Amino acid sequence: MVVELISVGTELLLGNIVNTNTQFLAEKCALLGLSMYYQEVVGDNRNRLAGVIRTALNRSDIIILTGGLGPTEDDMTKEVCMEVMGVPLTEDSHTRQRIEQYFKNSDYKVIPENNWKQSMVPEGAIILDNNNGTAPGLIMEKEGKTAILLPGPSAEMKPMFINQVFPYLKKRQPEVIRSQMVKVCGIGESQVEDILLDLINGQSNPTIATYAKIGEVHIRVTAKAADEDGAKRLVKPVVKEIKARLGDYVYSTKENETLEQAVVRLLQKYELKVTTAESCTGGLLAGRIVNVAGASDVFHEGFITYSNKSKRKYLDVSKSTLKKHGAVSEQTAKEMATGGVFSTDCDACVAVTGIAGPDGGTEEKPVGLVYIATYMKDKVNVQRYQFKGDRAKIREQAVVKALDLLRRSLLDNYR
Repeated sequence: MVVELISVGTELLLGNIVNTNTQFLAEKCALLGLSMYYQEVVGDNRNRLAGVIRTALNRSDIIILTGGLGPTEDDMTKEVCMEVMGVPLTEDSHTRQRIEQYFKNSDYKVIPENNWKQSMVPEGAIILDNNNGTAPGLIMEKEGKTAILLPGPSAEMKPMFINQVFPYLKKRQPEVIRSQMVKVCGIGESQVEDILLDLINGQSNPTIATYAKIGEVHIRVTAKAADEDGAKRLVKPVVKEIKARLGDYVYSTKENETLEQAVVRLLQKYELKVTTAESCTGGLLAGRIVNVAGASDVFHEGFITYSNKSKRKYLDVSKSTLKKHGAVSEQTAKEMATGGVFSTDCDACVAVTGIAGPDGGTEEKPVGLVYIATYMKDKVNVQRYQFKGDRAKIREQAVVKALDLLRRSLLDNYR
Protein backbone atom coordinates (compact mmCIF):
# COMPACT_ATOMS: atom_id res chain seq x y z
CA MET A 1 0.00 0.00 0.00
CA VAL A 2 1.08 3.56 -0.74
CA VAL A 3 0.73 6.23 1.96
CA GLU A 4 1.12 10.00 1.60
CA LEU A 5 1.62 12.64 4.29
CA ILE A 6 -0.01 16.08 4.21
CA SER A 7 0.93 18.68 6.83
CA VAL A 8 -1.57 21.53 7.10
CA GLY A 9 -0.72 24.97 8.48
CA THR A 10 0.56 28.30 7.21
CA GLU A 11 2.90 28.43 10.22
CA LEU A 12 4.77 25.46 8.74
CA LEU A 13 5.26 27.23 5.42
CA LEU A 14 6.54 30.34 7.19
CA GLY A 15 8.99 28.32 9.28
CA ASN A 16 7.44 29.46 12.55
CA ILE A 17 7.46 25.87 13.83
CA VAL A 18 9.55 22.84 12.89
CA ASN A 19 7.61 20.05 11.19
CA THR A 20 8.60 17.15 13.43
CA ASN A 21 5.30 15.35 12.78
CA THR A 22 6.34 14.33 9.28
CA GLN A 23 9.58 12.74 10.48
CA PHE A 24 7.72 10.79 13.17
CA LEU A 25 4.98 9.57 10.82
CA ALA A 26 7.40 8.68 8.02
CA GLU A 27 9.44 6.49 10.38
CA LYS A 28 6.33 4.74 11.70
CA CYS A 29 4.95 4.15 8.22
CA ALA A 30 8.30 2.65 7.18
CA LEU A 31 8.06 0.32 10.18
CA LEU A 32 4.70 -0.83 8.85
CA GLY A 33 6.21 -1.53 5.44
CA LEU A 34 4.09 1.12 3.72
CA SER A 35 5.47 2.70 0.57
CA MET A 36 5.76 6.51 0.59
CA TYR A 37 6.53 8.64 -2.45
CA TYR A 38 5.18 12.08 -1.52
CA GLN A 39 5.01 14.44 1.46
CA GLU A 40 3.18 17.75 1.18
CA VAL A 41 2.93 20.95 3.23
CA VAL A 42 0.00 23.26 2.50
CA GLY A 43 -1.20 26.45 4.16
CA ASP A 44 -4.60 27.25 5.62
CA ASN A 45 -6.26 27.90 2.26
CA ARG A 46 -9.41 26.01 1.28
CA ASN A 47 -8.79 25.79 -2.46
CA ARG A 48 -5.13 24.80 -2.21
CA LEU A 49 -5.86 22.26 0.50
CA ALA A 50 -8.64 20.72 -1.59
CA GLY A 51 -6.30 20.44 -4.57
CA VAL A 52 -3.59 18.74 -2.51
CA ILE A 53 -6.08 16.24 -1.06
CA ARG A 54 -7.51 15.38 -4.51
CA THR A 55 -4.05 14.81 -5.95
CA ALA A 56 -3.00 12.67 -2.99
CA LEU A 57 -6.14 10.50 -3.15
CA ASN A 58 -5.61 9.91 -6.87
CA ARG A 59 -2.07 8.53 -6.44
CA SER A 60 -2.03 7.00 -2.95
CA ASP A 61 -4.11 4.42 -1.06
CA ILE A 62 -3.88 6.18 2.30
CA ILE A 63 -3.40 9.85 3.10
CA ILE A 64 -2.49 11.06 6.58
CA LEU A 65 -3.21 14.71 7.33
CA THR A 66 -1.95 16.54 10.43
CA GLY A 67 -3.18 19.92 11.61
CA GLY A 68 -6.24 22.03 10.95
CA LEU A 69 -8.61 20.21 13.32
CA GLY A 70 -8.88 23.03 15.86
CA PRO A 71 -11.93 25.16 16.67
CA THR A 72 -11.04 28.36 14.76
CA GLU A 73 -12.06 29.54 11.30
CA ASP A 74 -8.71 28.70 9.71
CA ASP A 75 -8.96 25.10 10.94
CA MET A 76 -10.58 23.54 7.90
CA THR A 77 -8.90 20.17 7.26
CA LYS A 78 -11.92 18.08 8.27
CA GLU A 79 -14.40 20.18 6.30
CA VAL A 80 -12.31 20.28 3.12
CA CYS A 81 -11.49 16.57 3.24
CA MET A 82 -15.15 15.76 3.78
CA GLU A 83 -16.13 17.85 0.76
CA VAL A 84 -13.49 16.28 -1.49
CA MET A 85 -14.53 12.75 -0.49
CA GLY A 86 -18.24 13.56 -0.67
CA VAL A 87 -19.07 12.66 2.94
CA PRO A 88 -21.61 14.69 4.98
CA LEU A 89 -20.92 15.95 8.51
CA THR A 90 -22.93 14.83 11.52
CA GLU A 91 -22.67 15.50 15.25
CA ASP A 92 -21.06 12.77 17.33
CA SER A 93 -22.52 12.63 20.84
CA HIS A 94 -19.53 10.70 22.19
CA THR A 95 -17.11 13.42 21.07
CA ARG A 96 -19.40 16.14 22.43
CA GLN A 97 -19.37 14.46 25.84
CA ARG A 98 -15.58 14.20 25.76
CA ILE A 99 -15.27 17.92 24.97
CA GLU A 100 -17.58 18.72 27.89
CA GLN A 101 -15.50 16.52 30.19
CA TYR A 102 -12.23 18.03 28.96
CA PHE A 103 -13.33 21.56 29.89
CA LYS A 104 -14.88 20.37 33.16
CA ASN A 105 -11.47 19.04 34.19
CA SER A 106 -9.62 22.18 33.05
CA ASP A 107 -9.30 25.71 34.43
CA TYR A 108 -11.70 26.93 31.73
CA LYS A 109 -15.19 26.03 32.93
CA VAL A 110 -17.02 27.86 30.12
CA ILE A 111 -16.84 26.05 26.79
CA PRO A 112 -16.25 28.44 23.85
CA GLU A 113 -18.99 28.06 21.27
CA ASN A 114 -16.53 27.37 18.45
CA ASN A 115 -15.28 24.23 20.22
CA TRP A 116 -18.55 22.46 19.39
CA LYS A 117 -17.35 22.49 15.79
CA GLN A 118 -14.98 19.69 16.82
CA SER A 119 -17.90 17.39 17.69
CA MET A 120 -19.04 17.44 14.03
CA VAL A 121 -17.54 14.44 12.22
CA PRO A 122 -17.82 12.89 8.75
CA GLU A 123 -20.65 10.39 8.62
CA GLY A 124 -19.41 6.81 9.03
CA ALA A 125 -15.91 7.89 10.09
CA ILE A 126 -13.91 6.01 12.72
CA ILE A 127 -13.49 8.36 15.67
CA LEU A 128 -10.06 8.49 17.35
CA ASP A 129 -10.36 9.72 20.92
CA ASN A 130 -7.99 12.52 21.90
CA ASN A 131 -6.83 12.04 25.49
CA ASN A 132 -4.67 15.17 25.37
CA GLY A 133 -6.91 17.74 23.71
CA THR A 134 -10.37 18.43 22.30
CA ALA A 135 -9.93 17.62 18.59
CA PRO A 136 -10.72 13.96 17.81
CA GLY A 137 -8.80 12.17 15.09
CA LEU A 138 -10.75 10.68 12.19
CA ILE A 139 -10.43 7.82 9.74
CA MET A 140 -12.52 8.15 6.58
CA GLU A 141 -12.83 5.21 4.18
CA LYS A 142 -14.46 5.48 0.76
CA GLU A 143 -14.09 3.58 -2.52
CA GLY A 144 -10.82 1.92 -1.53
CA LYS A 145 -9.24 5.16 -0.33
CA THR A 146 -8.51 6.12 3.27
CA ALA A 147 -7.98 9.54 4.82
CA ILE A 148 -6.60 9.69 8.35
CA LEU A 149 -6.92 13.09 10.05
CA LEU A 150 -4.78 13.79 13.12
CA PRO A 151 -4.35 16.89 15.32
CA GLY A 152 -1.30 19.04 14.70
CA PRO A 153 0.21 19.33 18.21
CA SER A 154 2.74 16.52 18.61
CA ALA A 155 1.65 15.84 22.19
CA GLU A 156 -1.79 14.97 20.83
CA MET A 157 -0.84 13.41 17.49
CA LYS A 158 1.88 10.98 18.61
CA PRO A 159 -0.05 9.04 21.28
CA MET A 160 -3.10 8.96 19.03
CA PHE A 161 -1.09 7.48 16.18
CA ILE A 162 0.78 4.96 18.33
CA ASN A 163 -2.26 3.74 20.28
CA GLN A 164 -4.97 3.88 17.62
CA VAL A 165 -3.72 4.48 14.08
CA PHE A 166 -0.70 2.15 14.12
CA PRO A 167 -2.83 -0.91 15.10
CA TYR A 168 -5.40 0.06 12.45
CA LEU A 169 -2.77 0.28 9.71
CA LYS A 170 -1.09 -2.91 10.88
CA LYS A 171 -4.35 -4.81 10.34
CA ARG A 172 -4.54 -3.41 6.81
CA GLN A 173 -1.17 -4.91 5.94
CA PRO A 174 -1.49 -8.44 4.50
CA GLU A 175 2.08 -9.29 5.49
CA VAL A 176 3.94 -9.22 8.78
CA ILE A 177 6.68 -6.59 8.96
CA ARG A 178 9.73 -7.16 11.14
CA SER A 179 12.44 -4.54 11.63
CA GLN A 180 15.64 -4.42 13.62
CA MET A 181 17.93 -1.48 14.09
CA VAL A 182 21.71 -1.61 14.10
CA LYS A 183 23.12 1.53 15.72
CA VAL A 184 26.63 2.64 14.85
CA CYS A 185 28.95 5.33 16.21
CA GLY A 186 32.47 6.42 15.26
CA ILE A 187 32.04 6.03 11.50
CA GLY A 188 30.28 8.14 8.88
CA GLU A 189 27.29 7.19 6.72
CA SER A 190 29.33 7.08 3.51
CA GLN A 191 31.85 4.71 5.14
CA VAL A 192 29.04 2.50 6.39
CA GLU A 193 27.58 2.41 2.90
CA ASP A 194 30.95 1.42 1.39
CA ILE A 195 31.27 -1.46 3.85
CA LEU A 196 27.71 -2.65 3.23
CA LEU A 197 27.43 -1.69 -0.45
CA ASP A 198 27.02 -5.22 -1.81
CA LEU A 199 24.31 -5.94 0.76
CA ILE A 200 22.50 -2.69 -0.03
CA ASN A 201 22.72 -3.21 -3.82
CA GLY A 202 21.51 -6.79 -3.51
CA GLN A 203 18.65 -6.06 -1.14
CA SER A 204 15.10 -7.09 -1.88
CA ASN A 205 13.68 -8.73 1.22
CA PRO A 206 14.96 -7.77 3.77
CA THR A 207 15.63 -4.15 2.85
CA ILE A 208 18.51 -2.15 4.35
CA ALA A 209 18.19 1.59 4.98
CA THR A 210 20.75 3.91 6.59
CA TYR A 211 19.91 7.06 8.54
CA ALA A 212 22.51 9.66 9.49
CA LYS A 213 22.20 11.12 12.99
CA ILE A 214 24.51 13.57 14.75
CA GLY A 215 27.66 11.51 15.25
CA GLU A 216 25.81 8.27 14.58
CA VAL A 217 24.43 6.09 11.78
CA HIS A 218 21.34 3.93 12.24
CA ILE A 219 20.79 0.98 9.92
CA ARG A 220 17.29 -0.47 9.72
CA VAL A 221 16.82 -4.00 8.41
CA THR A 222 13.20 -4.70 7.47
CA ALA A 223 11.65 -7.93 6.22
CA LYS A 224 8.16 -8.94 5.08
CA ALA A 225 6.79 -12.44 5.54
CA ALA A 226 3.57 -14.34 6.03
CA ASP A 227 4.17 -14.60 9.79
CA GLU A 228 6.36 -13.19 12.56
CA ASP A 229 8.73 -16.16 12.68
CA GLY A 230 9.32 -16.00 8.94
CA ALA A 231 10.15 -12.29 9.10
CA LYS A 232 12.55 -12.86 12.02
CA ARG A 233 14.36 -15.60 10.07
CA LEU A 234 14.91 -13.19 7.19
CA VAL A 235 16.21 -10.35 9.40
CA LYS A 236 18.53 -12.33 11.67
CA PRO A 237 21.33 -13.33 9.23
CA VAL A 238 21.48 -9.85 7.70
CA VAL A 239 21.86 -8.19 11.09
CA LYS A 240 24.52 -10.76 12.00
CA GLU A 241 26.47 -9.97 8.82
CA ILE A 242 26.24 -6.21 9.39
CA LYS A 243 27.53 -6.61 12.96
CA ALA A 244 30.40 -8.80 11.74
CA ARG A 245 31.45 -6.20 9.17
CA LEU A 246 31.16 -3.14 11.41
CA GLY A 247 32.52 -4.71 14.60
CA ASP A 248 32.93 -2.34 17.53
CA TYR A 249 31.37 0.51 15.60
CA VAL A 250 28.06 -1.14 16.52
CA TYR A 251 26.89 -0.04 19.96
CA SER A 252 23.37 -1.47 19.98
CA THR A 253 20.81 -3.51 18.05
CA LYS A 254 17.92 -2.39 20.26
CA GLU A 255 15.36 -0.03 18.74
CA ASN A 256 15.08 2.32 21.70
CA GLU A 257 18.56 2.09 23.23
CA THR A 258 20.55 5.33 23.08
CA LEU A 259 24.32 5.69 23.06
CA GLU A 260 24.34 6.84 26.68
CA GLN A 261 22.21 3.87 27.69
CA ALA A 262 24.69 1.54 25.99
CA VAL A 263 27.55 3.23 27.90
CA VAL A 264 25.75 2.95 31.24
CA ARG A 265 25.00 -0.71 30.47
CA LEU A 266 28.73 -1.38 29.94
CA LEU A 267 29.69 0.44 33.14
CA GLN A 268 27.14 -1.62 35.05
CA LYS A 269 28.37 -4.83 33.44
CA TYR A 270 31.95 -4.21 34.58
CA GLU A 271 30.85 -2.64 37.90
CA LEU A 272 32.72 0.61 37.28
CA LYS A 273 32.30 4.21 38.44
CA VAL A 274 32.93 7.08 36.03
CA THR A 275 33.60 10.78 36.48
CA THR A 276 33.19 13.48 33.82
CA ALA A 277 35.43 16.54 33.43
CA GLU A 278 34.00 19.11 31.01
CA SER A 279 35.04 22.45 29.68
CA CYS A 280 33.36 23.45 26.39
CA THR A 281 30.43 21.02 26.82
CA GLY A 282 29.55 22.62 30.15
CA GLY A 283 27.75 19.66 31.72
CA LEU A 284 26.00 18.32 28.62
CA LEU A 285 27.97 15.08 28.81
CA ALA A 286 27.09 14.47 32.45
CA GLY A 287 23.49 15.36 31.65
CA ARG A 288 23.28 12.70 28.95
CA ILE A 289 24.62 10.06 31.33
CA VAL A 290 22.46 10.93 34.33
CA ASN A 291 19.39 11.03 32.10
CA VAL A 292 19.64 7.23 31.94
CA ALA A 293 17.70 5.26 34.55
CA GLY A 294 20.20 3.48 36.79
CA ALA A 295 23.00 5.98 36.14
CA SER A 296 23.38 6.46 39.90
CA ASP A 297 24.98 3.00 39.99
CA VAL A 298 27.88 4.12 37.80
CA PHE A 299 28.09 7.93 37.71
CA HIS A 300 30.47 9.10 40.44
CA GLU A 301 30.92 12.83 39.97
CA GLY A 302 30.89 15.54 37.33
CA PHE A 303 33.15 18.58 37.03
CA ILE A 304 32.46 21.65 34.90
CA THR A 305 35.88 23.28 34.74
CA TYR A 306 35.31 26.13 32.33
CA SER A 307 38.15 28.35 33.52
CA ASN A 308 41.85 27.57 33.80
CA LYS A 309 41.61 28.25 37.52
CA SER A 310 38.94 25.57 37.98
CA LYS A 311 40.96 23.08 35.91
CA ARG A 312 43.87 23.59 38.26
CA LYS A 313 41.77 23.59 41.43
CA TYR A 314 39.56 20.55 40.84
CA LEU A 315 41.50 18.44 38.33
CA ASP A 316 45.07 19.31 39.22
CA VAL A 317 45.95 20.43 35.69
CA SER A 318 49.38 21.97 36.00
CA LYS A 319 49.97 25.68 35.56
CA SER A 320 52.87 24.99 33.23
CA THR A 321 50.71 22.81 30.95
CA LEU A 322 48.08 25.50 30.64
CA LYS A 323 50.71 28.18 29.99
CA LYS A 324 52.71 26.16 27.46
CA HIS A 325 49.96 24.30 25.59
CA GLY A 326 46.76 26.16 26.47
CA ALA A 327 43.41 24.97 27.83
CA VAL A 328 42.49 23.42 24.48
CA SER A 329 45.27 20.91 23.96
CA GLU A 330 46.07 17.22 24.07
CA GLN A 331 48.15 17.72 27.21
CA THR A 332 45.36 19.52 29.09
CA ALA A 333 42.78 16.90 28.10
CA LYS A 334 45.07 14.15 29.40
CA GLU A 335 45.61 15.91 32.72
CA MET A 336 41.88 16.62 33.09
CA ALA A 337 41.05 12.92 32.61
CA THR A 338 43.84 11.86 34.98
CA GLY A 339 42.86 14.41 37.59
CA GLY A 340 39.23 13.37 37.37
CA VAL A 341 40.14 9.82 38.43
CA PHE A 342 42.59 10.69 41.20
CA SER A 343 40.51 13.47 42.72
CA THR A 344 37.44 11.25 43.04
CA ASP A 345 38.96 7.79 43.43
CA CYS A 346 36.76 6.40 40.63
CA ASP A 347 37.56 3.81 37.95
CA ALA A 348 37.43 6.02 34.86
CA CYS A 349 37.12 9.59 33.70
CA VAL A 350 36.21 11.14 30.37
CA ALA A 351 37.33 14.73 29.78
CA VAL A 352 36.39 17.30 27.12
CA THR A 353 38.06 20.60 26.26
CA GLY A 354 37.58 22.63 23.10
CA ILE A 355 36.55 25.80 21.28
CA ALA A 356 32.79 25.82 20.63
CA GLY A 357 32.77 29.33 19.14
CA PRO A 358 31.61 31.43 17.54
CA ASP A 359 34.61 33.38 18.85
CA GLY A 360 37.91 32.32 20.37
CA GLY A 361 39.39 30.46 17.42
CA THR A 362 42.80 31.08 15.86
CA GLU A 363 44.57 29.80 12.77
CA GLU A 364 46.41 27.26 14.92
CA LYS A 365 43.35 26.37 17.00
CA PRO A 366 40.20 27.04 14.96
CA VAL A 367 36.62 27.03 16.22
CA GLY A 368 35.41 23.43 16.47
CA LEU A 369 38.72 22.03 17.73
CA VAL A 370 38.00 19.62 20.59
CA TYR A 371 40.21 17.22 22.54
CA ILE A 372 38.58 14.30 24.35
CA ALA A 373 40.43 11.98 26.72
CA THR A 374 39.65 8.93 28.82
CA TYR A 375 41.63 7.59 31.76
CA MET A 376 41.26 4.03 33.04
CA LYS A 377 43.60 1.29 34.21
CA ASP A 378 46.47 3.82 34.35
CA LYS A 379 46.14 4.43 30.61
CA VAL A 380 45.13 7.65 28.88
CA ASN A 381 43.48 7.70 25.46
CA VAL A 382 43.16 11.14 23.87
CA GLN A 383 41.61 12.04 20.52
CA ARG A 384 41.61 15.26 18.50
CA TYR A 385 38.46 16.30 16.61
CA GLN A 386 37.64 19.17 14.30
CA PHE A 387 33.88 19.71 14.26
CA LYS A 388 31.84 21.91 11.94
CA GLY A 389 28.67 23.85 12.64
CA ASP A 390 27.42 26.42 15.13
CA ARG A 391 28.15 26.45 18.84
CA ALA A 392 25.27 24.12 19.76
CA LYS A 393 26.13 21.59 17.07
CA ILE A 394 29.84 21.54 17.98
CA ARG A 395 28.99 20.89 21.63
CA GLU A 396 26.50 18.17 20.71
CA GLN A 397 29.01 16.43 18.43
CA ALA A 398 31.60 16.60 21.20
CA VAL A 399 29.24 14.88 23.64
CA VAL A 400 28.53 12.06 21.17
CA LYS A 401 32.24 11.52 20.54
CA ALA A 402 32.99 11.60 24.27
CA LEU A 403 30.37 8.93 24.95
CA ASP A 404 31.71 6.81 22.11
CA LEU A 405 35.34 7.19 23.22
CA LEU A 406 34.32 6.15 26.73
CA ARG A 407 32.48 3.14 25.27
CA ARG A 408 35.46 2.08 23.16
CA SER A 409 37.90 2.55 26.03
CA LEU A 410 35.73 0.34 28.22
CA LEU A 411 35.72 -2.38 25.55
CA ASP A 412 39.48 -2.11 25.05
CA ASN A 413 40.30 -2.25 28.76
CA TYR A 414 37.71 -4.53 30.28
CA ARG A 415 36.33 -6.88 27.65
